[in-house]
Amino acid sequence: MRTLLPRRSLLKGAGVAIALPMLEAMTPASGTAMPSSKPVKRFVCLSNNYGVYRKAFFPNPEQTGVKYELPETLQPLERHRRDFTVFSNLDHGNTGGHKGVPVLLSGVRPHMAFSFPEGNISVDQKIAEFVGAQTRFPSLTLQVNEANLISFTRTGVQVPAIDLRRTYRALFIDDNQGRKATAAERLKRHHSILDVVMDEAKSVSRGLGQRDQQKFQEYLQAVRSLEKKIVQQQPWLDRPKPPTDRPEPLQGKGTEADLQAMMELIALAIQTDSTRAITLSSGFRNGDFGLSGGYHGFSHHGQREKEVAALKLIERNQIAQMAYLIDLLKHQEDPISGGTLFDHTTILFGCGMATGEHSTKSLPLVLAGGGFQLGEHKVYPEENTRRVPAANLLLSILRNHGLEIDRFGTSTGTLDLVTG
Repeated sequence: MRTLLPRRSLLKGAGVAIALPMLEAMTPASGTAMPSSKPVKRFVCLSNNYGVYRKAFFPNPEQTGVKYELPETLQPLERHRRDFTVFSNLDHGNTGGHKGVPVLLSGVRPHMAFSFPEGNISVDQKIAEFVGAQTRFPSLTLQVNEANLISFTRTGVQVPAIDLRRTYRALFIDDNQGRKATAAERLKRHHSILDVVMDEAKSVSRGLGQRDQQKFQEYLQAVRSLEKKIVQQQPWLDRPKPPTDRPEPLQGKGTEADLQAMMELIALAIQTDSTRAITLSSGFRNGDFGLSGGYHGFSHHGQREKEVAALKLIERNQIAQMAYLIDLLKHQEDPISGGTLFDHTTILFGCGMATGEHSTKSLPLVLAGGGFQLGEHKVYPEENTRRVPAANLLLSILRNHGLEIDRFGTSTGTLDLVTG
């Protein structure tokens, strides 16, 4: 009879503990799901860099709770009405227009990161640290027709994004032996460099003053964090990637087609447990939807009819793709935790800049997924003295994900979302 390993098995020795990835030995021989009191959670953030046209996105502020009329941009979510909540008057309290974009998932401006214990780490990277090597990719940072600017490590490094084709190849195409050997050598070389750095650090540290000692310890912590990631990557080099019948998507087929293909890859990444933290920023390609111009130009609409109409088309498509992702996850059984994949996935649509006119007040935020009591329009106080930080939503997401923390970024608490 096959021995069943716990999901959170660790390899321990010489003071080191390394989490194991998802293995066949962690599921029953029948292949059926193994329900758990603490199901495996996933997080997906869908974003853009220009905010939304507010009048078509936010419900009437007087219509709160479950009885509200869906605005034009959110109407593609109608069939999932009980499974998402839209928030009004949540933001990070910062200004600066485009500089607000990178703040979405941290609540912390990059230049203020030094004032916070975890810097400006983003939600997805916080989850990536929590998951560690249990999945092949601790996180995936993706893009379609736009740069992804919202993922940051605790050391303030912006995580580079990959496009549709590279996402497919990362998930399903195994490297040849030559590339595997190169990757192994690269990991070995980096590990050796870190060994040298740590030896040198002991010598340097002895000659520093008290304040420099503190800064230097922060640096060493960052080095140790990198070393841990390198160690975690090594076991995956020789493990085959999951098979798929889906052919490699043809990139460049247009904004709608490319974004839909990316939703399908995100669903497959979750289904194969390749990762549990995903961010995607999407944009617009000139000529799509019969429009001539650029997303940035449209976002500075000045209430002009042509630009407003363009924004509605672009943003309604983004929400329609979110609805499509929900469809995909609802129709797929969760092989690990039981139920459906949607039951154990949090999907956040949001932007760090509220509108193309550089406002960062009242961010467009929609939360869908399992583990929350949803289906409402929640309106928080608009007055500056009573405003609720958007970071409270981020903390709520992390707590729902299983992280036992009391604060994240600029949070002051959690939101009144009842977890299941």
